[in-house]
Amino acid sequence: MAKKDKGKKEATGPANIQNRRARYDYQIDDSYEAGIVLVGSEVKSVYLGRANMADAFCKVVNGELWIVNLDIEHYTHSSAFLPERRRDRKLLMHKKEIATLERKALEKGFALVPLAMYFKNGKVKVQVGLGRGRKEYDKREQIKDKETRREKERARSGDF
Repeated sequence: MAKKDKGKKEATGPANIQNRRARYDYQIDDSYEAGIVLVGSEVKSVYLGRANMADAFCKVVNGELWIVNLDIEHYTHSSAFLPERRRDRKLLMHKKEIATLERKALEKGFALVPLAMYFKNGKVKVQVGLGRGRKEYDKREQIKDKETRREKERARSGDF
């Protein structure tokens, strides 16, 4: 007797959400890990991978680190409490680390950019990068380098 095909199953486990645009627009010098303050339904949405970090950025206000424009979709099975999708959310770090980040971010050309969201020991973490903005010619050079590296790999493996 043949097995019944149950179709594709969705990947189980927490999703890693990457901000690919940040790595393209900024040259990342340092990266730090921070916790984030979320409500229960937001955690469930992040677990399912329903967050968008494309327009998000970080800022320091009164010695606290905040993430702005992080878009977390509403959890589909929640109806009682629906927080705003793009509200400001507090990031949790030590005061000394926040002070260091603030000093470095005030230098010319640097910005605090969220790079990724992931689960670590059952808690949502945000990777914050200290990046220097890239010029347009730097971006073109990066794309050119990637393409030449891909072509070399293809030639080496024999695929055309």
